Amino acid sequence: MNHLRGTDMDSQPNDLLLLAGKVLTYFAQGALALGGIAISIAAPMMLIFKDEVSVEFAQKVGEVSGGTFILITLGLMTIALAMIAGAFVFFGKLRAIIASVGEGDPFVPENADRLNLMAWLLLGIQVLMIPAMGIGLMFAKWADSVENAEITIDAGLDIEGILMVIVLFILARVFKHGAAMREDLEGTV
Repeated sequence: MNHLRGTDMDSQPNDLLLLAGKVLTYFAQGALALGGIAISIAAPMMLIFKDEVSVEFAQKVGEVSGGTFILITLGLMTIALAMIAGAFVFFGKLRAIIASVGEGDPFVPENADRLNLMAWLLLGIQVLMIPAMGIGLMFAKWADSVENAEITIDAGLDIEGILMVIVLFILARVFKHGAAMREDLEGTV
């Protein structure tokens, strides 16, 4: 039954495209881990120095209390950490799919499950973007009241992200169907 599984992919398990995909997933996970660590350090530091931060913020902006600023900032950090965690898992699942392609056996039920989870993760990230953008717009408004500060936030519907979620859900079904067809074919041959 091995002849059903592989074709040209078996002869090129270290294909440059697959290698580039693996390297990019490792790089993405490394960058996400660094970002997560930075936020995990910054959040407690903000709490430790909350009095100094509150006074500084209140002096510069005035219209909002420093305590509100800290709560909103911690909320944004929590949202960012959740998004980072989701993206970290996303790239781990992508690397597992890339590895299965390199092995010449991508149409396995595990890849359908991976794609489905990736779609849910990306959907969660898209949903978390809504409050993150709202908080970003609030920060931009506050920055406008501080002299020599200019922050621009591009807030809007992420059509590409929504399309990617849909594509991933469809690919999950394709892989599930392909794995089932392969099992049926192997059972009849």
